[in-house]
Amino acid sequence: MRLDGKTAIVTGGASGFGRGIVDTFVAEGARVLIADRDTEGAAKVAAAQGCDWAAMDVARADDWAALTERAMADWGRIDVLVNNAGITHLPQPMEEVSEEEFDRVLTVNAKSVYLSARTVVPRMKAVGSGAVLNVASTAGVSPRPNLNWYNASKGWMITATKAMAVELAPHGVRVNCLNPVAGDTPLLASFMGEDTPEMRAKFLATIPLGRFSTPQDMGHAATFLCSDEAAMITGVGLEVDGGRCI
Repeated sequence: MRLDGKTAIVTGGASGFGRGIVDTFVAEGARVLIADRDTEGAAKVAAAQGCDWAAMDVARADDWAALTERAMADWGRIDVLVNNAGITHLPQPMEEVSEEEFDRVLTVNAKSVYLSARTVVPRMKAVGSGAVLNVASTAGVSPRPNLNWYNASKGWMITATKAMAVELAPHGVRVNCLNPVAGDTPLLASFMGEDTPEMRAKFLATIPLGRFSTPQDMGHAATFLCSDEAAMITGVGLEVDGGRCI
């Protein structure tokens, strides 16, 4: 019960890594609000875990304002924010990524963190405590070819995490990020271009521990960084990658 009594917003919590974080947070005692565009999936996870959900697009300022107001009305405070929602473009040479794809990747992966900070951070600063966790990627540490603008968006998130951490530390707010390697989630096929045994074997060959990250791996790492056990940890990018970035 390392998160007993804490309140937490998890974006993209209906599936994949976000679902693993939601499951672990609930098991550790947190009250969780799932925020996701996948309303059917969010409703199912919320029903299974006995938590709440809200439909939202993390790229919309109005949705962030509404989500924050709902959380404050329900809980009176926001202890934890997990910026997990993210997208990628298909593997291709950098000059072939369309402007529309580029804008969408940067808006969802980068601007969403800015939008969340505008609405949630002031609530945390007002009470002098809070934990923000951004889900970045090993792609921001050790980029893969042909995922250039996705790599860049996750590198931005890692730098944003450190910048947020140093600015918010005097206000009692900690900010960290997780850098997972590819996992067996709905985004895996997009990272690989195609989901075949051959492509999976090629990806796994780059991971020393020989397997993908799992939602449970992410849930355990997120729980630690958002708990009081990590009270002295801020500005850290924790690789959950089986040695991929060594």
